[in-house]
Amino acid sequence: MGRRRATAACLLATAASLGLSACDPSEKAGVGESRREGLDLSAGGIDYNVFLTRQLNPRVVPDKAYYKGPDPGKDANLYGVFLQACNNGEKPLPTAEQFSVVDNQGNKFEPMELPKDNAFAYHPTRLQPDQCIPEAGSVAQLGPTAASLLLFKLPLANSENRPLDLEIESPYDVAKAKRETLKVELDL
Repeated sequence: MGRRRATAACLLATAASLGLSACDPSEKAGVGESRREGLDLSAGGIDYNVFLTRQLNPRVVPDKAYYKGPDPGKDANLYGVFLQACNNGEKPLPTAEQFSVVDNQGNKFEPMELPKDNAFAYHPTRLQPDQCIPEAGSVAQLGPTAASLLLFKLPLANSENRPLDLEIESPYDVAKAKRETLKVELDL
């Protein structure tokens, strides 16, 4: 029994060291390559987490609160990308203003503009340290997704060009003279 445990421990240690050696600590998660939903990814000092992506149907009760507008038509669908943005740093920082969904053919789609009074909509802002979008205690934060909404209208043909990535472009950083772009593979 002792020999089996020792062998198992050696195999686990070897597997762990191989896994760690494959990681490049200088590589920033989500920058340059797609990462999956549900992970905190940082750009411009703000941590973004896409909690959920799903098709919305404005004709059913739960989705009526997310979007009050025209039907997308028979050749398109509405998709809600529910995300959180948090400033876990020590100074106020702006959140991303540029988002797009990109299909595997390189077609880009911008989010639909939602009214300021939509309690679930993501609206860029400047976050204080330890502050998040959606705001703690807000309808969006207390809702079933606990996140703010980006709404995309995608043609049916393009929604089949998977994987679909959400690209989040951070505000321009003057000190670094660049923007960071995160890529999150949407779970559709």
